[in-house]
Amino acid sequence: MRPARALARAASRRPLHAALAACLYLSAALPAPALAADAAQLAPPPAADPANDTGPTRNGRDIYQRFRDGLADKTCEPGVSSRWRQHFATAPKRLAAKDDDLLPLFGYVVDALREASLPTEYALIPFVESGYRPGARSASGPAGLWQMIAMTARNHRVPMREGYDGRLSPVESTQAAVRYLKTLHGMFGGDWRLTVMAYNAGEYRVLNAVKRGGQSIAATRHDDLTGLSDITTAYVRKLHALSCLMEQADDRAEWLNALDRPVPRLAAVTVPAEIDSIGEWAARTDQDSAQLLRLNPVFDNGRIVRPGGQRAPLLAVAASAIGTPGSGASGLSLAGGELFPSAAAGSDANVGAKVFSTTLAPSEAASTSASAEAPDDTDSDGKKTKAGKHVAAAPRRHTVGRGENAWTIAKRYGVRAADLLKLNGLNAKTVLKPGQALLIDGPKPGRK
Repeated sequence: MRPARALARAASRRPLHAALAACLYLSAALPAPALAADAAQLAPPPAADPANDTGPTRNGRDIYQRFRDGLADKTCEPGVSSRWRQHFATAPKRLAAKDDDLLPLFGYVVDALREASLPTEYALIPFVESGYRPGARSASGPAGLWQMIAMTARNHRVPMREGYDGRLSPVESTQAAVRYLKTLHGMFGGDWRLTVMAYNAGEYRVLNAVKRGGQSIAATRHDDLTGLSDITTAYVRKLHALSCLMEQADDRAEWLNALDRPVPRLAAVTVPAEIDSIGEWAARTDQDSAQLLRLNPVFDNGRIVRPGGQRAPLLAVAASAIGTPGSGASGLSLAGGELFPSAAAGSDANVGAKVFSTTLAPSEAASTSASAEAPDDTDSDGKKTKAGKHVAAAPRRHTVGRGENAWTIAKRYGVRAADLLKLNGLNAKTVLKPGQALLIDGPKPGRK
């Protein structure tokens, strides 16, 4: 016979065994999609990531945080480069000013550098070079946000023709600057100090200075180099002073409060062929035409084409930032949160008209959308309707951007992630891909 204690233990296990068996039976009986949907509802949503947010605006403090997170050198000793700190003292004030284009433009450059895995110290170069003015010109020849000379610009594929100087395009000049900095960054072993000195003086001058020092690039200290101009040797101190000025501004509650506001998210937009002026694009997308002209001085006459009729990228507020900031994807445009083919990619005029209906003012959009999609006497299914009956509202759609998932998209539109997945025939394990089109909600019934 078993001892009494052993029997008691065995008896106490029976309810537990029965409960486990019941759980196993129920899990086998439920279909996998149902379990996955329940898991999607019960799992906590991931923490919000400003880098993956693709709305038309973002918080100014998020831009500042992304800049800080991307710094290669976060140390700031007391009194560092006091001369240059005083020289650039107005930079934080301009970032905080609501009537200045600096903060959205700074955010655009920071995003481009973070996407290229480069230190955000490089986002401070336009402060030194142009005061972050896209239309800046120097009497000695350099031009634009990054103050490139013509040779450097051409070497890095910036289009320069009569009537079009791509250096004055913040899109094309930033793309070129990031490519150039990426090359220099690799050439100088990832040392941001040597990289910015080479950006200022040219890579061969800095390489020759390293050679004169008799050491490898990895062993070279930037402040040991000789034979370079005072401007080049001071370049590192200038950028570090600027970085510390912003870093230490973190202690100023008033300054941080001024950054805590919605800021337009700028993106490169390839405008469809039927739109050839900034004024028309601004009207269609409900943007400020004066601001678009300030951000895009390359179009000083308001026309948004290059010589020869090629489509030139426009820096503008886009409802959804798709892909690499500043990428200006060929044949694609951004408007109203939808990715659509431009005329250069062979789209027809009707497609453009239907998409543009989403970017007009709400009252205009409703009437334009209805007329574009169906005649007045038919509904969305092509059936006859009585006079005065409204066409059923079109369902909302969303094009998945990089880094987005069902939770972030559902949160943006105020719907449940489980409902979003079910509507699109997906489950909780589905990985969304950039460019994938999703229905946000089903067709809404019309009203009499």
